[in-house]
Parts: sequence; structure tokens; C-alpha cells
Amino acid sequence: MRVIDRIVGSRLDPEIAHRLHHLDHHHAVDILAIDSADMARRRLRATTQGGEDIAIALPREETLFDGAVLILETDRALVVRVGAERWLRLAPADKAAALELGYHAGNLHWRVRFDGEDLLVALEGPPEDYLARLGDLTASGRVAHGVDGRTEAA
Repeated sequence: MRVIDRIVGSRLDPEIAHRLHHLDHHHAVDILAIDSADMARRRLRATTQGGEDIAIALPREETLFDGAVLILETDRALVVRVGAERWLRLAPADKAAALELGYHAGNLHWRVRFDGEDLLVALEGPPEDYLARLGDLTASGRVAHGVDGRTEAA
């Protein structure tokens, strides 16, 4: 079991974000999902989404937060995510819209999964920011959208 005794930084820090982006391309970023109730804890044992058992033992002056980077090495990283992961559901109206949506999602390096014919995008910010990047696809109704399973037409 690995013991983590400090927070490396925030995933929002530009230098760290650049390194995380590179590691994410190599599927080397693991996530530690914790409940918001555990945010104030400085000591806890947990299992990452990748299956690694870890123990956290932070000093008094450090507190966990959403986006805290606990490990940042040349070949792997561990990032804290608080609460249940939210997904933006995108439902293309036809094959042409699906192709364009797939192009945008890939070009923007969004973390995605599939649910039938829908594309689910992991939300790491406000849904409106993602929808704005899709522009006319959602504004025209060619792609319906919703958060956490609720789908709405534009």
C-alpha cells in the first residue's frame, strides 16, 4: 500500500495541467474518487479507480480538494475527484451529426464513454462550456444534450 503524505499541486496549475494532459494520452492518470464528506479528513485509506490501495496521511496545513494531484511522476499521476462523476449526455440525431460530434470530442481530448448511440463526456467544468465548444451542433438541435442522463433538445 502506497502512503501519500503531501499534495503535489492542483490539476488547474498550467504546468501540472500540461503534464497531466501528456500522461492522460498514455492512459497514465488514475483517479481517487472521494465523497465530499471526506474532504476535511487528513488520514484515510482508499482504492483508486485503477485498483491501487493507498493511504493518505496529510500534514495539518494541507487539505484535500477536487483536482488535488497526489502523485505526479514521469509515468503516472493520481488526481482527486470529489463526489459522483457527472457526465454530459450527447445524443446525435443522425450519422452525420454523430461523425461531427466524434470529431469534436476527439479533437478536444474529452474523456468519453458510450451508452448505446449516445456519447457521454466526463464533466470537469460547467456543461455550458462543453456545449459552447460544440456550437451549432447543439444550438441547431442536431445533437440533443443533458447532464447525468437527462437529455434535452436544444
